[in-house]
Amino acid sequence: MARVRLRGIVSSADRAAVMGLRRGPGQDQYLGSMEEIFAEADEEQRAMPRPWAVHDAETGALAGFAMISDNIPQPMDDDLIGPYYLWKLLIDHRFQHRGYGAATLGAIAAYLATRPGADVLYTSCADGPGSPRAFYLRHGFTDTGRVMWGENVLALDLPLRG
Repeated sequence: MARVRLRGIVSSADRAAVMGLRRGPGQDQYLGSMEEIFAEADEEQRAMPRPWAVHDAETGALAGFAMISDNIPQPMDDDLIGPYYLWKLLIDHRFQHRGYGAATLGAIAAYLATRPGADVLYTSCADGPGSPRAFYLRHGFTDTGRVMWGENVLALDLPLRG
């Protein structure tokens, strides 16, 4: 099983490091380019974006990128999901199908164990060939029956702390 380390993206050099990440074949219809992802995050600061570079814990190799909404304050705007929302998950095409996506979900859950009121992590995805929906369902997310932005909203119940 792959092990990962999440490193915060706080500087322009951190951003530049993840710009070379590439999606797998057919994934571009579900996930924008890194440039588009950062433009969206810059535009939607009210969604409290927290971006991370995903690194292999043993080798340090850059394996991917993840971004969550990190504790969106209440009252939350109707067009947001949260307070904790998995906004983006991109594992570079060279690292796919090797456990890095699952390991990244685990690392995000471990981070959320330190956050106030983090009992559910939401995400969303569209249906279709190559959709990440099956991946999320395999890893514990359930369908909420809600649709936002033309995508199915999924929820992952997080372990209770205490």
